[in-house]
Amino acid sequence: MTIEIKVPPLPESVSDATLIAWHKTVGESVSRDENLVDLETDKVVLEVPATVNGIIGKIIVKNGATVKAGDVIGTLEDAETSVKAPIKMEAQPIKNKTSSMTAKKSSKSLKISPAARHLLEEHDLEAAMVTGSGKDGRISKADVMSFIRSDESSNALSDDPLSSTVDSIGAELERKQQRVPMTRLRARIAERMVDAQQTAAMLTTFNEVDLTEVMSIRTEYKESFEKRHEVKLGFMSFFAKASAEALKKFPVVNASVEGADIIYHNYYDIGIAVSSDRGLMVPVIRDVDQMSFANFEATLSNMAGKAQAGTIGINDLTGGTFTITNGGIFGSMLSTPILNQPQSAILGMHSIQQRPVVIDGDIIARPMMYLALTYDHRIIDGKEAVQFLAFIKNQLEDPARLLLQI
Repeated sequence: MTIEIKVPPLPESVSDATLIAWHKTVGESVSRDENLVDLETDKVVLEVPATVNGIIGKIIVKNGATVKAGDVIGTLEDAETSVKAPIKMEAQPIKNKTSSMTAKKSSKSLKISPAARHLLEEHDLEAAMVTGSGKDGRISKADVMSFIRSDESSNALSDDPLSSTVDSIGAELERKQQRVPMTRLRARIAERMVDAQQTAAMLTTFNEVDLTEVMSIRTEYKESFEKRHEVKLGFMSFFAKASAEALKKFPVVNASVEGADIIYHNYYDIGIAVSSDRGLMVPVIRDVDQMSFANFEATLSNMAGKAQAGTIGINDLTGGTFTITNGGIFGSMLSTPILNQPQSAILGMHSIQQRPVVIDGDIIARPMMYLALTYDHRIIDGKEAVQFLAFIKNQLEDPARLLLQI
């Protein structure tokens, strides 16, 4: 029995997806629930699993195509049906049948990357003609491109030296550069960044914070904290809790603009920017003000793991009222973060460095961090932005304030 492989329902507000990779080829056996293909939306990667044990019958939609929910992208032959009713092959002239069958048999046994397979099909080439440079002879896209270029060079007959020179320069440029389309996630990030620049009146204010007390607490309690709660005590929980208290004190920083209205949010859902193989993602931690440090760290760890694994859902990435980004983990000393619209403010953390500071007339080396607050000047005045950042600074330099909520 032939079973259609369809695009599953897409997340709310997502109209289409890009088919980024088939994990199986025609004629290859698959097991039930095994992932057949990856679909990328603006936010997440969706997997399309096999519904039964069987064999891939057809691949209708190739890598890179745009698809919508319900689209048929391939077919799957049920395993039992495939055994009972093997696919018949059309008769070919005898002189072509032997060579064709031999080429296909040898090609089928080769390991080929999805990009290389697509290029082979595009140029109507047999994989057996290409020498793979990867592990166990795996054929890559570069191997196919090299074969195509060498084949074109051997067949090119030209008496025009200028033409030959131009071709040589073109080949050299092609070798030194690579054109790769943006992923949907990267394209969406680019779109949102441009929108933020064109829509909001963004301004950034800076301050610096002495993290001596925070680092002292982490050093003293990190082992007992991890043993008790089975999660590490990081810096982010201190900054998130301090931000939640600051948002309570300055509610306009937690607000957003909608047309000619200001929407005040009486909850504190903070997005934390995390890096993944697919790019930057901002999972949202709900009701941070009501969380313990341990609960926050566990939730953040879970979200970051989902982002790295590509299993994070659209609901995990929407609805935040404020964002924190930490460029310090990559070595950034100072930056001006861009708003994550429709939010009106974003806090930028940076690297911790030992710097000389004057305390009671003495110059002392302290672990210092620059803080940056980018805000929408349409609704947030400079005074409020500066006081907001100073409030976070005071909470971190005297962490007892976080416990007492003062």
